[in-house]
Amino acid sequence: MDDYNQIEVPPSFVALYTAPGGHRLVEPMRHVRERYELCEDMAQMLSEHAAAVQFKSGDPQREVLHQMRLALAGPESSVTPAEAGWVVLRIAEVLGWEAPAD
Repeated sequence: MDDYNQIEVPPSFVALYTAPGGHRLVEPMRHVRERYELCEDMAQMLSEHAAAVQFKSGDPQREVLHQMRLALAGPESSVTPAEAGWVVLRIAEVLGWEAPAD
């Protein structure tokens, strides 16, 4: 079955599934694409929430992103810790916030 899909997975996400040395994926591209779609959807949805939390609480943007990463990396999360980090970076990108250092 052909794995062709019009969704282009960004290199920053592909890197999460690339073996050390950067030459091959550790999961099939179909799986990587599915995970990317989940993470991108999550980042889009959570960006509105992050902006609302920051506005209401007055917390620094970095603190809001840090708290979101902690929640996303928890044991009940549907994403891996590496994916959680990517989602938080994507939220910062969507909102035009400075990317967190961690």
